[in-house]
Amino acid sequence: MSKVEIIRHPEKRNRPVNPSPRKPAWIRVKAPTSPAYGETKRLMRDLNLVTVCEEAACPNIGECWAQKHATVMILGEICTRACAFCNVRTGKPAPVDPLEPENVAIMATVTGLKHMVITSVDRDDLPDGGAAQFVACLEKLHEMAPETTVEILTPDFRDKKGALEAVVAAKPDVFNHNLETVPRLYPTIRPGARYYHSLKLLDRVKQIDPDIFTKSGIMVGLGESRNEVLQVMDDMRSADVDFLTIGQYLQPTPRHASIDRFVTPEEFAEYESLARSKGFLKVSATPLTRSSYHADDDFQRMREARRKKLGR
Repeated sequence: MSKVEIIRHPEKRNRPVNPSPRKPAWIRVKAPTSPAYGETKRLMRDLNLVTVCEEAACPNIGECWAQKHATVMILGEICTRACAFCNVRTGKPAPVDPLEPENVAIMATVTGLKHMVITSVDRDDLPDGGAAQFVACLEKLHEMAPETTVEILTPDFRDKKGALEAVVAAKPDVFNHNLETVPRLYPTIRPGARYYHSLKLLDRVKQIDPDIFTKSGIMVGLGESRNEVLQVMDDMRSADVDFLTIGQYLQPTPRHASIDRFVTPEEFAEYESLARSKGFLKVSATPLTRSSYHADDDFQRMREARRKKLGR
């Protein structure tokens, strides 16, 4: 029996080393080189903003930042959970930055963003799970950049009474919360969360405000079966989720969950076709799909799809 190396590091919870397989041609991307990429990076540093693009090692960062589209990650860069797929650091977070909401709004005005995406780390240490900071960011954006539509990608706010209701009341245009994987894999891939709690959260958003678009996504290539993916689609539709994203899981480091396999572009195309047949207003399913990838264009398409559905 081969020896398994254990990493003695509190942020990785003694995870074994899992060598990452060589990426197929369809999953490779070019390194960022454009001048606009550098300008976006400087702007983020000048405003003291963290981006999930960097923290999660997103493969699309070169393309998105070249267009000055960056997904801001509020509430710091340290997460209170340690999901096996995520590259964000785990530990004791810093205090909440009171200037962050205004800096987020300044970023939107400086870049002229028509659609902005805001996400966060999990902040189980805060009484409201960080909901107040989402509310403050939404309020500042509505005040300083009223023409910018806002998409939020939130944690699950588990056991934080009133947190979800406060965020929904602040009127985001899109409320995104990712299920991430199929329920069978939650104990190993997303151990700090509960599948049906996340599903209920998405359903609750629609109950509170039916006009808000809801969105969720999963990764594939973690060991899920085709039937399990289709069941997740059905679960999302039962919660009236509008927009589905499906992307290939890419192992950030050897200390993270291993890749079971690379799903082919043809399989992604089939997933997209099946999802559309189930009634999602918008579906994005490709190997490089991520929650905020092309979010601005997808929002416009989703809004147009709703208009057609309602006959307006």
